[in-house]
Amino acid sequence: MDLRHLRYFLCVAEEMHFGRAAARLGISQPPLSQQIRALEEELGVRLFDRTSRRVRLTEAGRLFEPEARQTLAQAERAAETARRAQRGEVGRLGLGFTASGPFVAPIARALYRFRQSHPKVELILQEQPRDEQIENVRTGQLDIGIVRDFQRPVLPPQMTAQCLLRENVVLALRADHPLAQRPAPPGIADLAEEPLVIYGAPNGAGFTEHFFALCQQAGFAPRVAHEARSFATLLGLVAAGFGPTVIARSMARLQVDNVVYRSFTTPVMTSLWLIGNDVLSPTAEAFLALLTAERDREVSAPAGGHWLQA
Repeated sequence: MDLRHLRYFLCVAEEMHFGRAAARLGISQPPLSQQIRALEEELGVRLFDRTSRRVRLTEAGRLFEPEARQTLAQAERAAETARRAQRGEVGRLGLGFTASGPFVAPIARALYRFRQSHPKVELILQEQPRDEQIENVRTGQLDIGIVRDFQRPVLPPQMTAQCLLRENVVLALRADHPLAQRPAPPGIADLAEEPLVIYGAPNGAGFTEHFFALCQQAGFAPRVAHEARSFATLLGLVAAGFGPTVIARSMARLQVDNVVYRSFTTPVMTSLWLIGNDVLSPTAEAFLALLTAERDREVSAPAGGHWLQA
């Protein structure tokens, strides 16, 4: 039995006439009669009583009809589900992201648009450090990840990285700090004698190491006063006067009392990278298309917060 047999049977059951059913199906009557007989032989029952004057359903045919309709409807639902899955409209999307990710406008807008346009997709969001995301994408626990690094992250052979955007690194400090009061923008070397608050490992992987390398290039080893495990703690310690810190400019959307942000005299850039396996799932492809469109729409503008323009 195949779905075509069921469609032929239902058409005859609706028309109660082989000639009209054949015309509706776009075939001649003899092949239609042969297909109905083949279905009856396969089932081992007679579905229609046929005379030269009329056609009617047998009791077996009458009970078979709703089951045949349900089977065809379920088959169509299954086919449509497969087509929607291929378009990324149903299924699951496991997305990892760095803590600063949701503060980046194109990412926030892409997440909103994806939830609106793909309500049948189970969206699983995981805030994870860079190395944990890489491992979870590699093993398939995540479909894609958004990590922050100053350079292209080192990935396993089957994975790729795409640069989503680059943004400035800024200095966050108390409003009454001398570097906040000074008219000239700060440089990396101005931090040589400052106790710093940093985003600790593993969350700061890549970001902190690169900033330390910049300090080394400026001729000093950074003085770490405290390590924080969350951005809220990081900026809270800055506000409490434990020392300045450096963050991506998008994080300046966090408005904290007594904290201001300064651009460096020589721009320091960091990048957000989308990581995934060589072949992305349809849901990941759909999200990436939205994210790319939002990224391309983005225009340069201050990220907000208490900015002190240099």
